[in-house]
Amino acid sequence: MTPQRPPPTPAQFRAAQSSEEFGELRRTHRSFVWPMTVAFLVWYVLFVVLGAFFHDVMSIRLIGNINLGLVLGLLQFVSTFAITAAYVQFANKKLDPRAAAMRERLEAEAGDGRHGEEEIR
Repeated sequence: MTPQRPPPTPAQFRAAQSSEEFGELRRTHRSFVWPMTVAFLVWYVLFVVLGAFFHDVMSIRLIGNINLGLVLGLLQFVSTFAITAAYVQFANKKLDPRAAAMRERLEAEAGDGRHGEEEIR
């Protein structure tokens, strides 16, 4: 059983947060999240506008009693799951390894008794 390491100090957390490595991690995260959020919101608003103002378009029958509105509504769920799957894959490849490395380094430095901000950078 390995002994428990002391937790990082607030100063160490602040230093890690202001580091270039953390800034790059945040930029990488935002590079995926913002475009995906905008795309999904545009898609959702388009669906709502079509449903509210273009009844004739939404009631176009595709197959039997299945109309365009039903298909677009179901595609809202499909797109949500697709975005979630894409984010999980993105996080597993790009975010999690960097975050884990930062966490391990921060915990190791806390365990070594380093408390100065200059040692984190």
